[in-house]
Formats: sequence, C-alpha cells, structure tokens
Amino acid sequence: MMSTSHLRLVVNTERQPGGTAIAGVYLVTDRHPNLLPRVEQALAGGVSVLQYRPKEKPREETLAEGRALKELCAARKVLFIVNDDAALAQELDADGVHLGQEDGSPVAARQLLGPGKLVGVSTHTVEEALRAEADGADYLGFGAMYPTGSKEVTRMPGTSGLAAVRERVRLPIVAIGGITPANACRVIDAGANAVAVISAVLSAPRPDYAVAELRLLFNRIAPLPRGGVLTVAGSDSGGGAGIQADLKTITLLGSYGASVLTALTAQNTRGVSAVHGLPPSFVREQLAAVLSDLPIDVIKTGMLHTPAIIELLAEYLAEQSRLFPLVVDPVMVAKGGAHLLEPDAVQSFVRELVPRSYLLTPNLPEAERLLSRRIQTEGEMEQAARDLHALGAANVLVKGGHLAAGAAVDILFDGTSVHRFSAERIFTSATHGTGCTFASAIATFLARGEPLVEAVHRAKTFISQAIRLARPLGKGHGPVNHYLAAKESDQ
Repeated sequence: MMSTSHLRLVVNTERQPGGTAIAGVYLVTDRHPNLLPRVEQALAGGVSVLQYRPKEKPREETLAEGRALKELCAARKVLFIVNDDAALAQELDADGVHLGQEDGSPVAARQLLGPGKLVGVSTHTVEEALRAEADGADYLGFGAMYPTGSKEVTRMPGTSGLAAVRERVRLPIVAIGGITPANACRVIDAGANAVAVISAVLSAPRPDYAVAELRLLFNRIAPLPRGGVLTVAGSDSGGGAGIQADLKTITLLGSYGASVLTALTAQNTRGVSAVHGLPPSFVREQLAAVLSDLPIDVIKTGMLHTPAIIELLAEYLAEQSRLFPLVVDPVMVAKGGAHLLEPDAVQSFVRELVPRSYLLTPNLPEAERLLSRRIQTEGEMEQAARDLHALGAANVLVKGGHLAAGAAVDILFDGTSVHRFSAERIFTSATHGTGCTFASAIATFLARGEPLVEAVHRAKTFISQAIRLARPLGKGHGPVNHYLAAKESDQ
C-alpha cells in the first residue's frame, strides 16, 4: 500500500502550467496599506504561489494593483492566482483562479480561462474534495486547520480531516486557516502540499524570514539527506572545529553539507600556530560556484576573519534573488586564545552581518565583545539577547557555557518570547569545536524541516551528548564526539 508521504510526491500535475505543482508557501494578500512592498519582501523568502484577494476596491484600482502584483510574481517565477473572480483572472491574464464553494464551478472557470490556467477550489469535506476533483479542479484548498482572524470559521475539519482527504484524492492540497510556523509541521505531516498564510507572513516584522521558516518545514517529508547547509568558515587542520566540525555535524545529522573556506589555520588541540586568510575574491568564487549549482537551504557562518570578507559576504547575499536564512556564529577567539576575527572586523560584523542574521549564536565572551559590557548572570544573558536583537538579528541565542557555575543554560529570544534551554554542565577539557558544532547542528535541523525552537532544542541535546561522549584526543582541548552523539540522537 502506498504511504501518504509518498503520495504527496506523486500528485497529479498534468494540467498545471509547465508541470509546476502547487507546493510550499501559498501567500494570500490582505488589506495592508503597504501591500506591494510587503509582498515583494515576502516573495524573496520563497513564496511559491500568490493569491490576490482584492476587497471592496474600485475596479480600476483593483486592476492596477493586480497588474503590479503579477509583475512582482513574474520576476520571481511565482504563480499568480486570483481569488474568487474568474473574470478578473482572465482580465489580468493570471495563472489561474481559486474558487470558494459559492463562487462558481470549476467547469465554468475552465471554459472562461482555457486549459492552460489553474483552477483551485476551497473544500471542507471529503465529499467536496472528491466533487472538485471530478469537476476538473487542479488543486484543492482545504480547511480550516485552526481558528483564524481573517474570516469567520464555520467548519474546521483540522488535520484529521486533511489526512482523510489526502487518502482519497491525488490533487495537490493547500491547507488553509490559522497556519503559523509553530503549527505548520502537523499540517505538513497530515498531507498538505502547500500552506496558505496571510497575517503569519504579511504582519511579521520580516515577511521574508517568515516565509523562509515555513518553506523549510517542507523538507521534513523529503528523503535523506534532507535539505542543504552551506558553511562559510575557516579550516581547522586538527579537525575538531571550523569547516571540518561543521561538515561532520551536517552530514551525521542527515543534511547535505557544502563549504566555502575563508581562512586556513595550522591548528591542533593545543592551539592555533598560524592563520592564512584567503583573498575575498576567491571567497566570492566559492560562493558563486556553490550557490549557482547546489540546492542550499541554510547558510551557517563561522570564522570570517577580516572586514573585507564580512563585507563581501553581505554584499554577495544582498545580490541574490532569494533569501538564505543565516545562522551566524560570531567566531572571534579560538579555544587556545588565538584571535580568529581581526580587531577592526567587529564593527563590520555588527553593521553588515548582524542585521542579516536569521539566528545569531554568540557565547558570553562574544556577546560581551559585541555589546562592550560584562555578562555574568542569566538575567544579563536575556537582556543581551534582547539588545542584540535590537541591532537587527531576527533571533538571538546567547550561550551560557562560560557562566561560572550551575547548569549550562542558553537563552533564545525570537523578538517576542524568551526560551530557556538547560543541560547538565559537564566538567571536561574536551570542548574544542563546541560553538561550531552547536551552530551547525541548529542549521542542519532547520534545513531538515524543524521549526526554530525545536531545532535549538535538538541541537542542544546533540552538543551535550557530544561533550559527554568525548574521548581523549591530543594534548590540549580535545574535540567533542560528533559520531557517537549523532548515533545516540533520535533522527
């Protein structure tokens, strides 16, 4: 018997333009006064479909707004769908129309728009879904999944209803109603090919990152390795930290790892004896080679070394047509005390990279240097996370491993809520590569389709196991045990 997870990968796409399936993040417009710039920012995060829902506007204003939205979609190869009104869809030459149960039949819409356009139908039951499929719909809207403030919900079949429809129809299904990054995993696991969102994106402080969070969640149903992570960092010849630790972590935790080198180090467990920085032009060549070819979902940064490389990276990412969520580990000083970030690079880091960070992961000495003050308590860690967020990072994880005593506590601030992650403090000298490994584990779980809080939780468990399971290696600060930690992890 075919599983529902496999069924999602073979849904019928014969009638869809260019064979493109409805999948991923399906954004529905609202009445936001700055709709166009908000939509443009959201599209950069990876929207697959935009549904234009004009509300009580004069026809000429609707047509002008619709044409502007269609142009934005065309620039990013995003499907442009009109809500309810097949005549408006025809006039705008949209990619299709989405109909409610009271907005006409798919057969009539097909006759008006022609065979090359998409027709979607909102449904609430298995019977409505089967009827829409029989009438020639190309995809289904199904819901509501959860209560929503955008309209009055009279029927809420939820994820159980979605799973029942998934068993019976082969069309792509767009789950609708109250979906957020916090609850979308259950919807995807129940069989949704796409999730329809409005305020979860358009009311977010960063619509692009809100879309990226949702888009990454669909990797959870992909075969292993799930997602791709690019690490931009320095090499550790001893293998315990840097690019080597990153690639071990990414691979062992089930994603695909690629790398861009910023510097070479002569290094072992006792320290760094030499650093050779690479020319920024060669860093750019590596970035171009990887990102023009490989399917990268998340970028993790480590040792960036110089202001020139920091500025090059920020400039290169700003040129890209899509957003790559950045997990930024502000590597400044090696375990043995060697400076891995040039002193005059801190200002460039704060100015250029912190505002682009999806997640900033400083330890206490790094947070102190970024904020120019001491941090000695959990309360001060929380305030530091808030202050770093105010500098532009979307989310901040301040790591408390350097606190004098007590459990090893990390504080995550996401702009709204504070999350505390605690683990037993393990007294050992085998802590080389902990920061690189922790940040890479978070990036990997994000790329695999876990929401941020769960990704941090799982990465915290992994790094704690890697420290606990470390075996004596070398004559200084030995490396953590990536292999056994991954073996013990619930992947």
